[in-house]
Amino acid sequence: MQRLGLTTAYVGLNLRTAFTGNDEATLTENGTEYPVRIWLDEFSRRNFEDVQQLSIINPMGIPVEVSQFASVEQDNSPSLLERKDRQPAVTLTADALGRPSGTVADDVVAYLKENPLPKGIQMTWGSDIKRQNDSFGALGSVLLISFLLIYLIMVALYDSFVYPFVVLFSIPVAAIGAFFALNLSLSNLSLFALLGLIMLMGLVVKNAILIVDFTNQLKAEGKHFKEALIIAGKGRMRPILMTTLSMVVGMLPIAMATGTAAEWKNGLAWVIIGGLLSSLILTVFLVPMVYYLVDTAKEKINRKK
Repeated sequence: MQRLGLTTAYVGLNLRTAFTGNDEATLTENGTEYPVRIWLDEFSRRNFEDVQQLSIINPMGIPVEVSQFASVEQDNSPSLLERKDRQPAVTLTADALGRPSGTVADDVVAYLKENPLPKGIQMTWGSDIKRQNDSFGALGSVLLISFLLIYLIMVALYDSFVYPFVVLFSIPVAAIGAFFALNLSLSNLSLFALLGLIMLMGLVVKNAILIVDFTNQLKAEGKHFKEALIIAGKGRMRPILMTTLSMVVGMLPIAMATGTAAEWKNGLAWVIIGGLLSSLILTVFLVPMVYYLVDTAKEKINRKK
């Protein structure tokens, strides 16, 4: 076994020197080290007969031609053997020019659904698509956690499990405006746009909190919830309008930017602008209406009791 292993290593070293050369040697001259590649002279690596007649010197010093111990066949083979998770792999790379990489990936997935890969072959994404999928999954979890934290904080502040739901109704309204703004501006749902959605959750909830909190104060003073909602809607319209418009105007330079890598940040700004505007228009009507329905239902339940 040792003899066979030694002979195999010897043959491999000789073949390597013949085909690719041996670059392990160096030449030092005047303190400078130069790399040296050693390979066979007057040997055609593309000539079938030359390869068969290549002489290998065995450990005993006897020259043996390759054709005496191996059969030489002409065939196509990859220049590099790749592995992923200990499995043979082939990497295909491409650049998406003029189109988002996500839409290109969607086209690939749609094509593979109609033309499935052969059995035993699997496809996994790498590079930008892998990073996008990982980032979107992580940010989706962050959105859910943010939603829960906002609800729990308002439960502690209002000492109620019902009124926080009234405030959270402003979030879907803002999301509609955010995606509508992305479509109008021809922006993509990028990583920064998702970050904008997370920021938007805290910004738009503020408008609903102003209305609900003032309504609760008026109810504590003895006013009926209908009258309290009307007064709160009128009284809080001015601060809601001022804060929303100031935020929208502040985001316009980022949304309209055209400099280097500006398209990455444009989506974030358009998400916030669209969400705030839709929240401004719809929240002042939707939140009082939901509050009215909740208090009406509570009033009916109390009457039955």
